[in-house]
Amino acid sequence: MMRAWILPTLLVLLGSAVAAELIRKGSPGTAVAFLLAFLALAGVNSTLVFPKSIGAREAERRSAADGRPVVFWRPGCTYCMRLRMRLGGRARQAHWVNIWRDPEGAAAVRAANGGDETVPTVVVAGRPHTNPDPAWVREQLSRSPSA
Repeated sequence: MMRAWILPTLLVLLGSAVAAELIRKGSPGTAVAFLLAFLALAGVNSTLVFPKSIGAREAERRSAADGRPVVFWRPGCTYCMRLRMRLGGRARQAHWVNIWRDPEGAAAVRAANGGDETVPTVVVAGRPHTNPDPAWVREQLSRSPSA
C-alpha cells in the first residue's frame, strides 16, 4: 500500500521545496505555478485517478459473469496511465486490479508475461494482452454484453 504513494508524495514534497525557494527569492507567482504543476503530477500518478481496484479472483469472477476485460495495473506506470486516460469514462467498465495490492494479481501478470510484472496486462475472455492499444481495449469494452 505504501509504495503506491511514494511517487506522489515525493512530487508534493519536491514541488513544495521548489515553491518555498521561489517564494524566498521573491517570485510568489512562479512558486504557485510550480506548486500547482507538481500537485497535478502527483495527482495523476496516484491511485486516485484509477477506478477502484478489486482482487484478481473477484475480477476474474466478475469478468466471467459480465464479459468485461480485466486490467492489471500498478501506480506510477506511464503505460497504465496512458491506457486509463485514453479510455476516459469507459475505464470504469473494466475490472481493475492493482498488482501492488494484490499478490494473486501480480502472480497472474507474471504467469502471462514470462515472469515479468509487465503492466498494463489486459485479460479478455481468459486471454492476456500485454500493453494493448487503448483503442483495442475500448473496442473490447464495447463488445462486452453488459456495456
